[in-house]
Amino acid sequence: MAWWGWAIGMAIAVSQTTNPLLLALALAVITVVVVSRRGSSPWARSFRLYLWLGVFIVVVRLVLHVLVGLKTGDHLVLSLPSVQLPSWAAGITLFGDLTLEGLIGAALLGLRLAIMVAAVGAANALANPKRLLRALPGALHEIGSAVVVSVTVAPQLADSVQRVRRARELRGAASTGLRAIPAVALPVLEDTLERSLLLAAAMDSRGYGRHPHAPRGGDHITSALTLGGLLAAAVGIYGVLDASTSAFLGAPALILGLALSALGLWRGGRGSRRTTYRPDPWRAAEWLTLSCGVAAAAAMLLTARHSPEAIGMPLEPLAWPELPMAAAAGLLVGALPAWLTPQPPRPVRRGIPTRAGRVSAGV
Repeated sequence: MAWWGWAIGMAIAVSQTTNPLLLALALAVITVVVVSRRGSSPWARSFRLYLWLGVFIVVVRLVLHVLVGLKTGDHLVLSLPSVQLPSWAAGITLFGDLTLEGLIGAALLGLRLAIMVAAVGAANALANPKRLLRALPGALHEIGSAVVVSVTVAPQLADSVQRVRRARELRGAASTGLRAIPAVALPVLEDTLERSLLLAAAMDSRGYGRHPHAPRGGDHITSALTLGGLLAAAVGIYGVLDASTSAFLGAPALILGLALSALGLWRGGRGSRRTTYRPDPWRAAEWLTLSCGVAAAAAMLLTARHSPEAIGMPLEPLAWPELPMAAAAGLLVGALPAWLTPQPPRPVRRGIPTRAGRVSAGV
């Protein structure tokens, strides 16, 4: 949970800026922390997959800008013939003149989303998502199970691809690159399906999805409390963000919504009795990791409130961006877990006896 809190803080910080200097610094911080503190588990090797996904996001964003993007700016890069769509298509223009300002703006928007995806990938690579189930309230164990299964798809898929590739290399398969995709895709899908069935069987044997006898009408009260709390919290958040609304629709509605949601979760959790084997205590390392993510997000939000022009890329007119020191310092604080947290456990090296009676080291 500490790694997920750190990753969410980094994602919030990245979502506030299009400054290429801050985006590059955030990506470097996330990469350094992952390389320094990821373990040897299968999901720890999935970070590269998220980086390639980020590259794909940037490319798609540029392609969409070339097709239907708003062409603004004075520095012409390429002149393409434009196609005006009819009025029922909202007057969208295909292609047109490509400017340097528009391409840079589209690339930075795609890069911002790509780094946010990389932050989620960092949390997947650093933390075991299955252990989050032990920290969720009892009322959310079914939703938590679905979320855990969904966030483990990419790491397990990456592990399946690596194992299939190693098996092909042992068999002497020579095809690589795009030619190897048809030969790799089917074994990977078969392995993924088999793992899904094993996970479903294991969860069913442990009682997931089974409800004990609950009093009649209790589920309706719990649902009403949770839904009412969420609606009140949404109204309260809107009231806090919009200064023109009534004072009652701000903080009071938000507090009431959170209280109703907590009450609904408490009532829903009474019917789900679970035990925890080897609970995970929160110590200094966990609080430090979470605090670093919060510090990065807080520094970026404060900079966005007091100096909004410093966290954006100046496009009109096009100029070199400045580096806001407060936001940069907050991102650098986010890199502290790479040195101030304990090393992840490494595989145990066992001795393998040889014919001569000696012991050789092996994994």
